[in-house]
Amino acid sequence: MSKPFVLDLSEVGAGDVALVGGKCSSLGELFRELTAQGVRSVDGYSTTSHAYEVLLETDGLRKKLQRLLKGLDVNDLEELARVGSEARRLMLDTPFPKEVESAIFTAHEALGKRIGKRTFEVAVRSSATAEDLPDASFAGQQDTILNVRGEKRLIEACHECYASLWTDRAISYRTAKGFDHFDVALAIGIQPMVRSDAACSGVMFTLDTESGFRDVVVINGAWGLGEAVVQGMATPDEWIVFKPTLKLGFRPIVTRKLGVKEVKMVFADESSGTQVRNVVESQRNRFCLAGFEVMQLAQWACSIEDHYSQLAGKPQPMDIEWAKDGVTGELFILQARPETIHGQNTENFIEKYKLVGDHGAPLVSGVAVGEKIGHGTAHVLLDPSRLTNFKEGEILVTSMTDPAWEPIMKRASAIVTDRGGRTCHSAIISRELGIPCIVGAGDATEKIKNGIDITVSCSEGERGNIYYGKVHFEVEKHAITDEHRPKTQVMMNVGDPDHAFAVSRLPNDGVGLARLEFIINNHIGIHPMALVNYPDLKKREEVELISNRIREEDPKEFFVRSLAEGIGRIAAAFYPKPVIVRMSDFKSNEYAMLIGGKEFEPVEENPMIGFRGASRYYDDRYKAGFRLECLALLRAREDMGLVNIKPMIPFCRTVEEGEKVIALMAEYGLKQGENELEIYAMCELPANVVFADEFLKVFDGYSIGSNDLTQLALGLDRDSEMVAHLFDERNGAVEKMVSMAIDAAKRAGKKIGICGQAPSDFPEFAEFLVQRGINSISLNPDTVMQTTRQILETEKRLLGTER
Repeated sequence: MSKPFVLDLSEVGAGDVALVGGKCSSLGELFRELTAQGVRSVDGYSTTSHAYEVLLETDGLRKKLQRLLKGLDVNDLEELARVGSEARRLMLDTPFPKEVESAIFTAHEALGKRIGKRTFEVAVRSSATAEDLPDASFAGQQDTILNVRGEKRLIEACHECYASLWTDRAISYRTAKGFDHFDVALAIGIQPMVRSDAACSGVMFTLDTESGFRDVVVINGAWGLGEAVVQGMATPDEWIVFKPTLKLGFRPIVTRKLGVKEVKMVFADESSGTQVRNVVESQRNRFCLAGFEVMQLAQWACSIEDHYSQLAGKPQPMDIEWAKDGVTGELFILQARPETIHGQNTENFIEKYKLVGDHGAPLVSGVAVGEKIGHGTAHVLLDPSRLTNFKEGEILVTSMTDPAWEPIMKRASAIVTDRGGRTCHSAIISRELGIPCIVGAGDATEKIKNGIDITVSCSEGERGNIYYGKVHFEVEKHAITDEHRPKTQVMMNVGDPDHAFAVSRLPNDGVGLARLEFIINNHIGIHPMALVNYPDLKKREEVELISNRIREEDPKEFFVRSLAEGIGRIAAAFYPKPVIVRMSDFKSNEYAMLIGGKEFEPVEENPMIGFRGASRYYDDRYKAGFRLECLALLRAREDMGLVNIKPMIPFCRTVEEGEKVIALMAEYGLKQGENELEIYAMCELPANVVFADEFLKVFDGYSIGSNDLTQLALGLDRDSEMVAHLFDERNGAVEKMVSMAIDAAKRAGKKIGICGQAPSDFPEFAEFLVQRGINSISLNPDTVMQTTRQILETEKRLLGTER
């Protein structure tokens, strides 16, 4: 007779990790361990896989299933559907043995006593013995039944749980992964429900699910029960938190995105089960978690990951479910399991997908999953009963998917869904299959016509685009190796925060140029002075546009937060390496294109050499806008702990102007020399070269802007096609100015780099810079590997010459 065993979770608090024998990472593993110990029932977890084995031996059920499955071809979807349906019928028609029912009732009663309730809702959770393996996640293969009330419904739910081992997708998945159907058993865990139906819930990963970047926690959440997020019914809110400075006590939320949260899953009215309701607009327009709750979840995620990494003896990224109780306001961790896609990735190269063919505007856009591109014939499919019509290589376009769709998902070359976020079912399975996927596209099933050729591109940032036709694309493979680094630092030019995690995997020495303009233009879209003066603007339609974009947030806070998060995401990607952030360098005509911009910008004949750069910052026409920029950098450095950020001043015409700007930055909280703060300047004007010794007494370093320096040294407009043939950074006059700047930096003992395009385009110019002894060369990511090799060869030749 097995010895009795009770797992009492009453003392386990939210966020704590409960273990049996110190080595169980999921319900399935827990029950495998308990079964091995001879345990047959557990308080709070009503039955183990032992009950499933007993059920298989009842009324010859095992033999009936074996006969039914013999010779099954899972690629024959009609036959798969017939066999799956019959297998489930056999399971449901076979009654539980009395001893199993009795064990469930006894444990359920004990659970009620422990939580102090006679009637309560429970979740009946499945966990198969093959779940969460390194090469087979079995994500969502078996059912979990929510809001189960009463003993009669409890037995029915347990029966349904066991029967879910024989769904079409589960049979197909086991076959594809090489598992014998009868080597996989299923355990059921019965847990009291967290009342997230009255609040919110979701999932989080301890890495970036797209790039595999390990230093962040990605949290997704929506109103109601978590199944709405997992199944892709609702496009969730998203937060990204940077782990290294979180552990130091900072508040590094580097990304937050408001999801549409179209629907929510709640308890059914006056019965067991659940129902789906539309979310009211006021809830859709606000985040489902407060900032302090996001921080709490991220801290718990780090603790869970640290724990299981220690047990595994290696870094172990985790996939975690969480919920907030709407009655008590408490947060709970529901489940933690290993992340099985990036956590097992040992590839030492990066694949870079790039569109090279002509294409028009996107047919529709959504959230990109991964960074790949695929094309094929669109198959718009809304009815799962018509899965057999789907052909190999087609692109699945549907409203959302659940595990029932998996037999055809593995046939698809790409997936597009109207709903869902980066952690929904469609996203998880597409990553496992290695195919491009765009979720949360809104109306893709209406705008994409069945049978047309389309291209699904996830290579253009976090927004995925679907284009008409088969657009040509290329795939480049970059080996990742840091074995040999040149003495000359190789840095990167990075403007788009969405790409930062991915490109940071390339061998590098930091970011030599992070442009604020990209973040302001693409993530904010509003002129800073329009936000300063909101709502007192001349055009009411622009007031309305701004109101719709900022929602209920303070307009200045909207700018500071958005800019700080964009900068913070880039700085986090490369932390602790230096990230040099150039303060805004829009020309007046470019600033005027932002919402509300025309009211605050002059009309200039030649904006290229007009009201730009440092001269804007202390001018009353933009001074308040510059203050917001400084506050954003201050927040990223002080609140997020990203002290690797170094601001850089562009187009500084005089030494006195530089002194004035640095004094103004100190007034706004960015004090040179305090908390490791260095302030650099662009060396892009002839005056910056001629008076380099004086400028470098004011600034901590120089970065040569070869584009502006070339046009001003040669006296030509680089935007004019009439003199474009004369624009050449290799011109002797330009090279002499570059040499003079490098020599001045050496005399001053200050760092000097270059962030123009020339070293990427002209290998001989990169060689010239190395010969002159420049400290760093900042390149576009796509040229980093090639130019690094050239720099290594140049340094090797120079060393040989010296010898």
